[in-house]
Amino acid sequence: MKKITIILLIFMLSLLSTANKINKEEKEMSGITAVIKTNKGTMNLVLFPEKAPVTVASFVNLAKHGYYNGLKFHRVIEDFMAQGGDPTGTGSGGPGYKFEDEVYNGLDFSEPGKLAMANAGPGTNGSQFFITTVQTTWLNNKHTIFGELKSEEDMNILKSITQGDIIEQITISGDGTEKLLEEKKARIEEWNKILGY
Repeated sequence: MKKITIILLIFMLSLLSTANKINKEEKEMSGITAVIKTNKGTMNLVLFPEKAPVTVASFVNLAKHGYYNGLKFHRVIEDFMAQGGDPTGTGSGGPGYKFEDEVYNGLDFSEPGKLAMANAGPGTNGSQFFITTVQTTWLNNKHTIFGELKSEEDMNILKSITQGDIIEQITISGDGTEKLLEEKKARIEEWNKILGY
């Protein structure tokens, strides 16, 4: 009986050690936030690099280079979402590169306020993103969710946005930012070459 107890105790300790290591790695990269300053006010979002690392790396890199500054919310549908991030303002523009979906990450559109990538089908993510104002479960596994609004106040700003409103600036902060950019350095260098940065 003592042997079984000792074996179980050792097994439990090894599980806890593994879980703590995973949690520590996730915490090191989490904590990245985005502040989207618009002509209607400021929205605060938390990003999910542990769930969508490629997507967050692209968004953070573009924001840090000022890519989104001055772009319009070119598509706004009441009781659905506001979409921006297209340099042409037509819904067909992007950064000149595309990247894979990260849709099977445990996140879904069961709540409003989700920040997700707009796309033209699988593997066509670029710079365009949208933020939902309502539950949109029909989008599950079709669009990568990589963040969410922090508060009801942020949602009120989102709901006030109309087509043509301006993204004045997106500011990124958080302890995990540099770690993420370092982990995705090779991809970011490829993207920046295309962007001319």
